[in-house]
Amino acid sequence: MKEPKKYAAQYIRMSTDLQRYSTANQMQKIHEYASSHQLTIIKTYLDEGKSGLRLSGRSGLQQLLADVVSGLAEFEIILVYDVSRWGRFQDSDESAHYEFLCRKAGKQVIYCEEIFTNDGSPIANIIKGLKRAMAGEYSRELSEKVFYGQANLARLGWHVGAPSPYGLRRVMVDPSGNFRGQMERGQRKSLQSDKVILAPGPHDEIKVIRMIFNWFISEKIYYETIVKRLSSMKIASPSGTKKWTKLIIKNILSNEKYLGTMIYNRTSERLSSPKKKNPEKDWITKKNAFEPIISQEIFLLARQ
Repeated sequence: MKEPKKYAAQYIRMSTDLQRYSTANQMQKIHEYASSHQLTIIKTYLDEGKSGLRLSGRSGLQQLLADVVSGLAEFEIILVYDVSRWGRFQDSDESAHYEFLCRKAGKQVIYCEEIFTNDGSPIANIIKGLKRAMAGEYSRELSEKVFYGQANLARLGWHVGAPSPYGLRRVMVDPSGNFRGQMERGQRKSLQSDKVILAPGPHDEIKVIRMIFNWFISEKIYYETIVKRLSSMKIASPSGTKKWTKLIIKNILSNEKYLGTMIYNRTSERLSSPKKKNPEKDWITKKNAFEPIISQEIFLLARQ
């Protein structure tokens, strides 16, 4: 007599690191496992394009844990592609904690593509602990590689990281520096070999920046007065609203990118750690990286 099928949920986390972790591939492997083990999948929890470094931002895993802890979950088993899909937490105890919450609620977590059976045996726990540490280490190594790659691009004057400042735009060029097109906010390169550089933006934005520098230097008016003047002129702020602030004005007057200078690594936020300011000795600077919209003389006067 065949055993009755058990109910299961599947947790899918897709990131951009490897094709084998695509949503479709994970689901296929999990469904193959479920079919061969007489499991019926009744619920799917999905996190698409999410980092596995922390729980925040992963609504799928958060909902899974909430359903399990509250007792609302109607499934007995949670199917996951492998240990790294559960998370690449920098503290492996955090990964173990979330699995423990499931086990405490009577739900078994199964990693379908791992070589070990997650049965709580000493051997399974040792291998699982190693896998968790390896998943975290993978993220650390990847973070280092990404940083050094971006740092090298910045040294050559290419734009990396943050969105373009007000008055400037990101432009895509080929390896020889030939123009390929202006990039919209959030748009990514179409080819790996292409590069991104900053270029002067719309004339009306450039005009506003030059007005701000001129008011500050010639009329000697301070941030708050400039804010009031721009607001009275109904000029949209960099965020697209009519609200200018003293901080926006200060940032414009001190931004060396208006000189055509590329600066990278002024702040860092690696491995989802809190954002921090880096000492000036760690900044990566490339002068004359692109066309300036403010002269050196005017910028230095404003700084003084």
